[in-house]
Parts: sequence; structure tokens; C-alpha cells
Amino acid sequence: MKPEQVDVWFQDEARIGQQNTITRLWAEKGTRPRAIRQQQYKYTYLFGAVCAALGQAVGLVLPHANTDAMHHHLKAISEAVPPGRHALVVVDGASWHNSKACEGIDNITLLKLPPVSPELNPVEQVWQFLRQHQLANRCFENEKAVVDACCDAWNWFEAQPQRISKLTQRHWASLAP
Repeated sequence: MKPEQVDVWFQDEARIGQQNTITRLWAEKGTRPRAIRQQQYKYTYLFGAVCAALGQAVGLVLPHANTDAMHHHLKAISEAVPPGRHALVVVDGASWHNSKACEGIDNITLLKLPPVSPELNPVEQVWQFLRQHQLANRCFENEKAVVDACCDAWNWFEAQPQRISKLTQRHWASLAP
């Protein structure tokens, strides 16, 4: 494959649940606003991948983070790769980010980041952004509500190609000479 036929994708997953993120709130000076914090432990996993060069994102909400779930996500990424192109998918060192998850998928190659280097994966900023703008300071009645919120947040993000590129572009990830 020639470099101009390869797209760099970054992949990661986040656990989202009823033990949700609390963020800062606007309030009148001198007051102490209250935010809701649930005690339940229902959660789900949001698998996400972005290609900054294309302004494209692919996400799945799945009940578990394992090799089978990763395979389903890689298949979804594979379907988003245009014919005649190849995806270099950059992943962290999670145990389910392995060659077994890639079996039967010909247009994807996995590239693992060095250990303990989340700052190299721009999807970490996507999780922070989604938590701050779509998922924080909320109560979820049940697991279905968590899944629905994750789907809504990801679809909102995926519909903004310019934001995807701006948030996830890294000069060192370009394959251009």
C-alpha cells in the first residue's frame, strides 16, 4: 500500500454509566450549586474511532469491552474505509486490542501505542469533550438510559466532521511526506 492510500484512525473505548462525571457549573457568585451524583453501578462501553484527515468517526455502544466487542468495532471501522484504501488503527495496550480481534478484516492494521501513554491517543480528548458537553451532571434511570445517552452523544459528535478533525488532528500522525 502506498502512504496516500492509508488513513490513520485512532480507537479507544470509554466506560459510561450511572457513576457519571460531575463538571463545573455556572452559578451566581457566592453560591454553591448542587450536582446530582448517582450511587448505582449500571454502565456500558462506548467504542469510538476517529480519522481526523477525513473528519469521520465510527462508534458502537456495547455491553462489554473484550476481544469480541473489539472485533465488532473493527468491522464497523472497516466498513467505513473507502474501497481501495487501508486503515492504520492506532490503539492502546488493552488486552482485547489484539490480532485475534482483526481476524477476517483485510483492510485494517493495528498499531499499538507505547504503554502508559494515553496522551498520544486523541480519542481521550473526545471522551473528555463528550463527558463535558453531553454526558455530565445527569442521572440515568437505568442501563437503557445510559445506552441511549451514549448513542445520542456519539451521533451528535459524529455529525460534526469539522469538530472531529479539529479535536483529533495531530501533526505527527500524518502519513504525508
